[in-house]
Amino acid sequence: MADGKWRRAGATLIRVIAVWAASALTLLALAGILPDFRLQSDDGDTITRTAFTAAWGAGAFGLLSALVWPVLVRALLIVPALVLGALVFFLNGSLLLIALRLIPDGRGDAAPETAVVVAAVMSAVASATSTAFAVRDDDAYRRRLSRLAYRRRRGRPADQGGPGREGPPGTVFIQLDGVGHDALVAAAAAGLMPTVAGWLADSSGHRLTPWRTDWSSQTGASQLAILHGSNHDVPAFRWYEKETRTVMVSSRPASALEMQRRAIERTRDGGLLTIDGASRGNLFSGGAGQLALVLSMAARRGKGSRSRAGYFAYFSDPANATRTALSFVAEVVREIGQSTRARARKVTPRVKRGGLYPFIRAFATVVERDVVVAAVLGDLFAGRTAVYADLVAYDEVAHHSGPHSRDAEKVLERLDRSLALIAKIADRTPRAYRIVLLSDHGQSPGETFAGKYGLTLKDLVRAGSGLPVPRRAQRTRSASEARDAVRIALHRPVEGGVDEQAAKLSDPIVLASGNLGLISFPDIGGRASREQIDRRHPALLSTLANHPGIGFLLVRSEEHGSVVLGPGGAEVPIAELSDEEGPLAVFGAGAADAVRRTDTFPHVADIMVNSMYDPGTGTVHAFEEQIGSHGGLGGEQSRPFLLWPRGLTDPLDIMAAESAESAESAEPGESVSASVAPGGGLVGAEAVHRVLTRWLQESSGPQVPLRAEGFAGAGPVDEPFPPGAPGAGPTAARTARAIEPLPPPNRQDPAPDATGTTA
Repeated sequence: MADGKWRRAGATLIRVIAVWAASALTLLALAGILPDFRLQSDDGDTITRTAFTAAWGAGAFGLLSALVWPVLVRALLIVPALVLGALVFFLNGSLLLIALRLIPDGRGDAAPETAVVVAAVMSAVASATSTAFAVRDDDAYRRRLSRLAYRRRRGRPADQGGPGREGPPGTVFIQLDGVGHDALVAAAAAGLMPTVAGWLADSSGHRLTPWRTDWSSQTGASQLAILHGSNHDVPAFRWYEKETRTVMVSSRPASALEMQRRAIERTRDGGLLTIDGASRGNLFSGGAGQLALVLSMAARRGKGSRSRAGYFAYFSDPANATRTALSFVAEVVREIGQSTRARARKVTPRVKRGGLYPFIRAFATVVERDVVVAAVLGDLFAGRTAVYADLVAYDEVAHHSGPHSRDAEKVLERLDRSLALIAKIADRTPRAYRIVLLSDHGQSPGETFAGKYGLTLKDLVRAGSGLPVPRRAQRTRSASEARDAVRIALHRPVEGGVDEQAAKLSDPIVLASGNLGLISFPDIGGRASREQIDRRHPALLSTLANHPGIGFLLVRSEEHGSVVLGPGGAEVPIAELSDEEGPLAVFGAGAADAVRRTDTFPHVADIMVNSMYDPGTGTVHAFEEQIGSHGGLGGEQSRPFLLWPRGLTDPLDIMAAESAESAESAEPGESVSASVAPGGGLVGAEAVHRVLTRWLQESSGPQVPLRAEGFAGAGPVDEPFPPGAPGAGPTAARTARAIEPLPPPNRQDPAPDATGTTA
């Protein structure tokens, strides 16, 4: 053991000397290239003296980076996260200027702008040199990540640490935002995602199955249900609530926190991650005690609750900060080049990608990815029981470049490298881990509604209502989690898509969520009926239902209850909806049930509008500026995936056992909702939550009781359960029954945002 310590000490010393030498040589080279940077006195110096000066400057810069940098980053956490990323260059340059002042006899000097360049190059060289040694020395790489994990878990009670590898394994859930089942299979088959392909090809590796989203096929609804067990009353990415005259936006911190609170109140469950969990890069906390870039927590104040929590652990390492900053710049340049080529080649369909979008894309594909992955690696070394992380890069790029574009494929390649890194580190952590890969929805391609027909949904509603329509179609701006995350990082409010104060109560409010539109009449109390709408705007419903870009409408009728309206005067009461015929036939199996479920929501819009869907091409028409969209029914957007290790129970077996129990306990004549699609696959994000919960129970045993005083990650709750409700009281529990073995499967393994406007 002593020999091993000496060998590690010797290897560390060699790495330090190598990095120091590389930095000194870099200083010498830059001093010869850059006119405003010198390492000699005015009279000149010998080569030996100049080399000594370079070594002194490199050493001083290295020490300042190691000692001062973490303090600077911690002090600057009050600065918005995106601004902090931009300040990396200037902070590094300032440290270099200080290091040059420490060289004896004043032999070092540089212009401020030159110091920024020199510091960036030196940090990149030092990082590359250190990484080269770490690649050959797994122990060194592990120790570096362990130090990061140690900084993040200081103050954590010792009894919450993870057990050794002989104990129960932990579980890491990685969400690839927006990656549909078919897109994942195609990427693996094409060699774009070798890590995923290896999992699918390995007979002892993972298994893959699609699952079907709810009508609202977007992150707000799906992730809320996956993490908190319910997405009841989430009809879209954004919706209007008449009683408060506000627009709920899934990516607005206050709305996300309220959605989370409602889900917890409904399920009486703190969330998937309440037991020693970590939530990274998500819209919701899942009840986790460890948070980083969690949107719902950005609405709260206090230590560890802000969405930037976790930035310090990453940016406290100057090599990380510099590498991410350089990658950020490279990604901005890459996006500008790709969009320029698309315009030059007249690629169609196409949307505008100028303005701030290159920076928003770089934030999603570089900054957020790097911070989230580093946080997950820290969680692995900390031995946490459950980790759920969302990587949003593909979703953001696919919105603007298309889900099948080369731009999106490149993002999948980089995401696969992140998965490979997580898998590699998971093999070296104190606790064994099982990696579950999943998505919250897919994306469907297609030209925008405005691009195809020359007017927005808002314009069409105004025309059908007899209201003035602008001569020139107004652009409906695209929204996404990444765009709103950037606005939050810059301390800018997230736009709800409608000016609630300026809206006239007599005008309909039109909101867009991908290819799903919501129309509300704020001056009509409760849910407006078809008869009320016809009396006020006789031509509106027929104008919408017969437009070639619209597939169907959902509206409440006083005479027949809720009805679905389609082209050619089609009108089907919701109780008679069928997947085989009528307006929903082209949308495939499960569409009717999805519409019926949404119809029960208290905040369903007065008119729900789903765009057309062409099953031959798989295209839809988004009501906002997106050529890859999701939010409604139609195509790949409703078909995400679940990829899990073979050691876990098959999801379909879990749902089959659950359905059997529900059928046994149901009253005579009571219907039991299906959790498994007729052709296989789970139905709804709430079913995915139940599967993930079961897997955690299989790994760690039944969950411990949850105190009634409040739920982890949800903030203080004075009365989490209604008085007299089951489970109310001081020890209200999230009691999970003991795990009973399921019967062996008897089938073969399966083959491998939205904006709104006021009309």
